[in-house]
Amino acid sequence: MKITLAQIRLKTADFKFNYENIIRNIKDGSDLIIFPRCDIEDLGGKDLILDKACRDAQTDFYQSIAKMNFPQNILIGDVLIRNGNVELSDSGFFEICGKKVYVSDSFSEDTECDLYILSKNRYYAMNTYKEFVENIESHTDFVHINALSTADESVFAGGSFAKNSDNELVLQMPLCKENIQTVNFSESVRFYEEPLEKQIVDVTVFALKEYCENTGFKKVILGLSGGIDSALTAVLACKSLGAENVLGVLMPSMFSSQGSVTDSLKLAQNLGMQTIKEPITPLFDAFMQNRSREHDLAEENLQARLRALILMFYSNRENRLLLSTGNKSESAMGFGTLYGDLAGGFNLICDLTKTNVYKVCEYLNREREIIPQAIIDKAPSAELHPNQKDQDRLPEYAVLDDIIVMYLEKNLSADEIYAKYDKAIVDDVIRKIYGMQFKRHQGCLGVRLSERSFCRGTELPVVQRFY
Repeated sequence: MKITLAQIRLKTADFKFNYENIIRNIKDGSDLIIFPRCDIEDLGGKDLILDKACRDAQTDFYQSIAKMNFPQNILIGDVLIRNGNVELSDSGFFEICGKKVYVSDSFSEDTECDLYILSKNRYYAMNTYKEFVENIESHTDFVHINALSTADESVFAGGSFAKNSDNELVLQMPLCKENIQTVNFSESVRFYEEPLEKQIVDVTVFALKEYCENTGFKKVILGLSGGIDSALTAVLACKSLGAENVLGVLMPSMFSSQGSVTDSLKLAQNLGMQTIKEPITPLFDAFMQNRSREHDLAEENLQARLRALILMFYSNRENRLLLSTGNKSESAMGFGTLYGDLAGGFNLICDLTKTNVYKVCEYLNREREIIPQAIIDKAPSAELHPNQKDQDRLPEYAVLDDIIVMYLEKNLSADEIYAKYDKAIVDDVIRKIYGMQFKRHQGCLGVRLSERSFCRGTELPVVQRFY
């Protein structure tokens, strides 16, 4: 039986797009063509599954493919289309070309079949792909088919693969690229994994492109502060949508360093993106004219909120998606202003710790300087009061990020983390993670890059008295 895997782009409840892309990729010469699952639920449709009109459209979608009466057996997830009919199986077993084929959304070593199809749209999470492939111990011919799609914060990034009955890898498909290949179960291949930083770039670039395409945005806007987070976001946005569709707004205040402007302009020049300059000092002075100057948190947050007003104005005026630029370390500590720098419609780096932000920036600069070295070298600062540095209020990022990863992603207890770091620092970090949940609850949608992101996978209560 000649089998073809079709790792293709799919869209949540966009039955016209999905129909056309499936039809386009039905190739001659194969007995069985396997496509990813594209039911409403399987592509992240959530409660859209409760909408009867949408469910009816889904039924019509499968029937319309069946009416084409292709000679091939076409498997879309766990739906088999052949001889002009749509077939479902309660048991998961189909007989195709005299072979016993089993389709499931989970893997079991004990299933007796000729071909095991793991049909599950698996969201991307850093450092999990290789382990996932290696953990499949196949005793029959085996394929895993994964979609290319976004489901709000989650990204289905492909990486489909096949193994033979000797548990040898015989096919590996790339991340974030459509790929159609015929499986040769007699020829093994070597597993290859792209560098983590490249994966992050590819996934975030793909996610933004898909999000804009699905929501109708063609252009984006972001604040350029001269810092590393906005610089990385700008690079990713330009890679995704083209520099001509990315607008950076420079909004210096009385506390901004000269480098916040010059470094941002250099970055924009390197990328070929447009910038505008909107100083916030006149707006700040006008508001504070009849108020006492106390140089407190309220005045710091006012600056951030004035910047958000400017960004939202241009977002509305020019129909641009506003990209928020906060990272996971800041989010964990609540190091951001509600309705200020946390404002936005989408965030590409919200699941990257500051440490990982630096790693990705250095990766992007590996061949030539895209992000000015001055941005990478400078001490992180919100520049909301004179000589402010992030580390005035936070532990060193190397320490902070390690604690965040150990507690949130590795699920280690505080007692286990005390063995590595000072108890007072660990307790303060964990307390802030819980205490700042109210801010994250109001944050914008972003790209999930880990098993336990604040976007999804980490469900912390806003109201609790334990921490």
